[in-house]
Amino acid sequence: MRWAPKHIDEILLALWQHLLLVGSAMLIAFVISLFLGIFTARRPKLYAVVLSVTGMIFSIPGLALFALLIPLLGIGMLPAIVGLTAYALMILTRNIASGFHAIPPDVRDAALGMGYGKWRNLREVELPLALPFIITGLRIATTTLIGIATVAAYINAGGLGAIIFAGLDQRFPEKILIGGGLTSLLAIGADLLFLGLQRRLERRRSA
Repeated sequence: MRWAPKHIDEILLALWQHLLLVGSAMLIAFVISLFLGIFTARRPKLYAVVLSVTGMIFSIPGLALFALLIPLLGIGMLPAIVGLTAYALMILTRNIASGFHAIPPDVRDAALGMGYGKWRNLREVELPLALPFIITGLRIATTTLIGIATVAAYINAGGLGAIIFAGLDQRFPEKILIGGGLTSLLAIGADLLFLGLQRRLERRRSA
């Protein structure tokens, strides 16, 4: 381990760039998917169309999708964030809609019978009941994007992928281990964080 102690600033910058890529994409994707999931949950035909389109995008290899965005958005973080956002849409939309599908109809009817309006019913009844599905979607999407974000280094978006690819080009195992190890730790950390939220939510619901 001779390279890492002398390049802490470079490693921290790459880590910050990786977090920025994933965090920005997840935030944008969550806002879009929350609308799509809620809006299409009671519209089966539209839900099927949205899921088909987002599923086709998800099936495109990461490098190919980023390359398709270069003529429109150039290189750097912007096309990387757009691409990562597109990847997260299918996972989040499907899980959010599934959460609303799982709500028993009599629960909605009971809320309406108690005088809850449409928005109050959504905010105080439906969203809390769908929350476990939403957290599951966030968990899967976040860990998925952490891995895909390494490919964004090919379009000059930075992140931990830049260290990994530099190590591959230079045949420098230490860089590969540092970049790959930190990426793995990020994914594991995110998975454990959302898993902890799920378990805490389950305990509160049980109580």
